[in-house]
Amino acid sequence: MDLAMTLRLAWRSLQRNKMRSTLTMLGVIIGVGAVIATLAIGSGARASVQAQIASLGTNVVMVMGGTTSASGVRSFSLTQTLTTDDAEAIKRECPAVQLVSPTARTSGQIISSSANWSTQIQGGSQDYLAIRDWPVADGVTFTDADVRGTAKVCVLGKTTADALFPAGDDPVGQTIRIKDLPFKVVGVLSPKGGSAQGQDQDDIIIAPITTVQRKLTTNPNRVQSIMVSAVSADQVNDAIDQITSLLRQRHRIRQGADDDFMIRSQSEFANAAEETSRTMTLLLTAIAAVSLLVGGIGIMNIMLVSVTERTREIGIRMAVGARSGDIRWQFLVESAFLSLVGGAIGVAVGSASSGLITKLARWPTIVSPLSVILAFVFAAAIGIFFGYYPARKASRLDPIEALRYE
Repeated sequence: MDLAMTLRLAWRSLQRNKMRSTLTMLGVIIGVGAVIATLAIGSGARASVQAQIASLGTNVVMVMGGTTSASGVRSFSLTQTLTTDDAEAIKRECPAVQLVSPTARTSGQIISSSANWSTQIQGGSQDYLAIRDWPVADGVTFTDADVRGTAKVCVLGKTTADALFPAGDDPVGQTIRIKDLPFKVVGVLSPKGGSAQGQDQDDIIIAPITTVQRKLTTNPNRVQSIMVSAVSADQVNDAIDQITSLLRQRHRIRQGADDDFMIRSQSEFANAAEETSRTMTLLLTAIAAVSLLVGGIGIMNIMLVSVTERTREIGIRMAVGARSGDIRWQFLVESAFLSLVGGAIGVAVGSASSGLITKLARWPTIVSPLSVILAFVFAAAIGIFFGYYPARKASRLDPIEALRYE
């Protein structure tokens, strides 16, 4: 028997029991659809995390103050142990460092001529936006002269600008009040989107750090963190080593004692987020694989029933010259056909479900060609694996006994 005849016979056999064939494919449809949707969610989550990590800036290293050790356990304290002088020393004495910005953060009520809004106020140096790779969409940013002169100027995040000027007025050049102090808006930042923690990065005001320290907070010298940009990606580790050595020396930390600061690189944030995303994807994929396995068992069960029902047909075919290989091949084709058609429908269902998840849950999903190919490969493997035993059983029937079967 050639392949074309085998396919025609398989199609006719499945057409005899359309409802049973449809219900048999249902398990594969659900399994493949679940795999596609799961991989799409995982791919979307990874892409989102990578974009959020990239939004921090290029080759960024974060130096945070206040790391302590209690009972042998490393922990993070809110105690501020870093100063503006530490930031200046890092920029001056660490050759692997390109840009440095001490940061101080507070929050407050912001009032414009037509609205008021509560948001975060971030203080930084003139290099802060360059480190964050955050361009100004309208206007300009503040300068080194503004930082040294404690100028009351600021740039607005897109969300804050829209909230303070809902009528569509141009914020640049306008005066707003931050904690009852007048500030001139010199620029509006381009949108950044959400952070890895789900916060709106555009809901912010950025001002010179000296202004934030001396006008909006009570501690004029301490800084909450120091943001650093390494010269290149290859020198990030060198920058970390140089900063660690310098700060231990400046803070007079003796040999063997714990640092009173913590350094985290962009790659560490990315690796942690990637590991979390990978674990979630593997867990969901394992659950989806169980559904696919159940679908395969359903195919085997129905094919065994089909062998029993068609025992006399098998005997007649053997009597007129069909070989055992022909019988085995026909049943394998039928099971593979069920799984492949179910897989195709499952891909469509999974893709549609991914789009629905993105639309309703606002969760990014990406259906990759690789996931579609893998789904088809697994569907075919399921059909062949679980169809082999019924096909083998059919091919080994005794023709005489099969002809006698009622």
